[in-house]
Amino acid sequence: MDKVTLQRIEKLHPLVREEVKQIIKDCDEALAGKAKVRVTQGLRSFEEQEKLYAIGRITLGKKVTNAKAGQSIHNYGLAVDICMMIDGKTASWDTAKDWDNDKVADWYECVKIFAKYGWEWGGNWKTFKDLPHFEKKEILTEKRIIKTSWRKLIKMKRDKEDYVVF
Repeated sequence: MDKVTLQRIEKLHPLVREEVKQIIKDCDEALAGKAKVRVTQGLRSFEEQEKLYAIGRITLGKKVTNAKAGQSIHNYGLAVDICMMIDGKTASWDTAKDWDNDKVADWYECVKIFAKYGWEWGGNWKTFKDLPHFEKKEILTEKRIIKTSWRKLIKMKRDKEDYVVF
């Protein structure tokens, strides 16, 4: 796991940090080739979210999100976007490439691993497919399982570090 990925994981919600480290480790082991997973985005501030939402609406470019500030699971540290780093140098979002020649696209090997841990893939969405995106839909606490949605998360209390309290 590269330094950039570790830094981004450390900013995620404390309840998912270790799980994401394990997912990335499992992905990297499964890929067994020159591709390794990099987390390109994790926790995103409301301000960053508003800037992304403005693209294609207020600023030039193609729309990259339909989520306003507070409406993205990234805003709560419960989502990651990934890419494949090829030979540690080149970022790739190619979902069809099979760098380890095991007859399964590397991207889909990772999709399967994220799913095993209960993460939803943006590539499965009906509209506005987001292939690099994975989000945690259920949080297991000591007392219960909490289904996440931005509508619930935006109303929840925050701790001193600004993470939602489950």
